[in-house]
Amino acid sequence: MANITFIGAGNMASSIIGGLLAQDTASNSYQAQQITASDPNLEALAALNTKFGIQTEVDNNQACLNADIIVLAVKPQVLKAVAQRLQSVIKPQALVISIAAGINGDSLSQWLGNSIAIVRCMPNTPALVGQGATGLFANRHVTEPQKQQAEALLNAVGTSIWLDSEELIDSVTAVSGSGPAYFFLLMEAMIEAGVKQGLSVEQAQQLTLQTAAGAATLAQQSDVDVAELRRRVTSPGGTTEQAILSFEKAGLRKIVDTAMVACADRSKTMAVELS
Repeated sequence: MANITFIGAGNMASSIIGGLLAQDTASNSYQAQQITASDPNLEALAALNTKFGIQTEVDNNQACLNADIIVLAVKPQVLKAVAQRLQSVIKPQALVISIAAGINGDSLSQWLGNSIAIVRCMPNTPALVGQGATGLFANRHVTEPQKQQAEALLNAVGTSIWLDSEELIDSVTAVSGSGPAYFFLLMEAMIEAGVKQGLSVEQAQQLTLQTAAGAATLAQQSDVDVAELRRRVTSPGGTTEQAILSFEKAGLRKIVDTAMVACADRSKTMAVELS
């Protein structure tokens, strides 16, 4: 099994490490001694060592000397400086996985070395609880076994899909990368509306969160699409129909479309700014 180094010891790195160590399949299981995290924050490193028993290092270059897979889990604003310093120590056959938003593959290749295998991905915050959704794009140097390694790594904290073009990373950002915030906003509005109708904050929150979780689970496990599920719960002349008609009259679909276009456009702009 490959040796993995995480550059950055934040929440996303911690979540992925926890997911990897929790796997019990023979083909994907990792041991703590195969995983290293590097970060200047000694407190963060100590927390990971205590929780998972992994190796820790404050020197990124030292941490990457024997790494087969390097996960770049630092803020986009510092990635250029971090990546450029790694170029001299990355093994030629190593796989680099970047979870930094807004940094395109061309920039990563320039900073790390033009022949390095790079997978760019866009995870989302539910990965922190093992329910992430991630889009992946591999450059031409990534082998099939390396694609399988990258997929297994991100699947340790949820589910992932492969993209045919890097430009679709912006679409993934609009759908799932930023998507949790859309649902949080809707839940926030539902809780507020429930309180206005007489429920306590605790009651409205409990009912809203469970309804959101239940709807998502039902959609995942159903053999019909979400439009059909929505139709099935919307009885003619019933209460749900009145709510749906109100949403449609207010232009909910257009609002969502406009918001997601704005999100994808900002993702493209950030790529230019950060690269």
